[in-house]
Amino acid sequence: MTLQNKLEELKSYMTIDYGELITNLENFIKEYTKKLDREGVIIGLSGGLDSAVVAALCERALGSDEVLAMIMPEADSKKENVEDAISFARELNIETKLIDITKYLKVIGAHKLFPLNKIPLSKGIKEGIVKKSYKFFEKKDGETPFSTGLSGLSDAKFNSYIKKTNAYYRAKHRIRMVLLYLYGELENRLIVGAANKTEYKIGFFVKHGCDDAADIMPIINLYKTQVRELAKYLKIPSKIIEKAPSPDILPGLNDEETIGLSYESLDLILLALEKGWQTEEISDSFQIDNKKVEYVKNLIEKSEHMRKVYAP
Repeated sequence: MTLQNKLEELKSYMTIDYGELITNLENFIKEYTKKLDREGVIIGLSGGLDSAVVAALCERALGSDEVLAMIMPEADSKKENVEDAISFARELNIETKLIDITKYLKVIGAHKLFPLNKIPLSKGIKEGIVKKSYKFFEKKDGETPFSTGLSGLSDAKFNSYIKKTNAYYRAKHRIRMVLLYLYGELENRLIVGAANKTEYKIGFFVKHGCDDAADIMPIINLYKTQVRELAKYLKIPSKIIEKAPSPDILPGLNDEETIGLSYESLDLILLALEKGWQTEEISDSFQIDNKKVEYVKNLIEKSEHMRKVYAP
């Protein structure tokens, strides 16, 4: 089989019957809500693609009365994302709780770890400094701060800065997780996570955060590009679909800038690796540098500890 034929075969694996998929996911949500004896579900709604898809699936599965969306912005959150989350929740006619978690971050001292916290987000200065700092580190260290931060930092360059930054932004998702479980247990609701396969495989999530700790994960087996296609099928607002994906926890950076690859390229590399392709095959087929493929393989390896618990 030629490389071109192998590439076409690989891309065919990305094709899904989205009508059938939606039915299966709706049944999955219904089944586990009943199986775990819950009176509804609770989700974290960020204004981004993944959580919007999960919210839509939950509403279709259970009806709007049984879905609660927690919207939990903080000082670094874009106002646009909060507005998009509120607007979409209204479109689905689901209940929302809006809780600004900035006060909790201040109480635990997280804001003191980030030297730019006093700069207003609206002026764009903070975003610019973060973006330049990220690029500076990548140039000096030879890898992205994201990749460096996946494992221990004892020998890393600028490790003091990375440790503080990691502690700062990861605290946000962990506080959100605590609030989701607080209200989930108070109201006997199932906590539904919105992690996708792409981000889970490379460690682009916060361990024990709201994108990791959940009762069920409906879209965990879907690559990001598949989630985007599913969103179109579900008629998610185009503004949310077309928005540059971002965890919205550090100003100035979106997902693809942070990772260093587009989701389209990343998903195909991940799928090819899953199918047993060698580095050279992937590089030749996608016309990308071998180093990019090795980088993805390294992300998978370095983030392994995030997906498992070690025991003697």
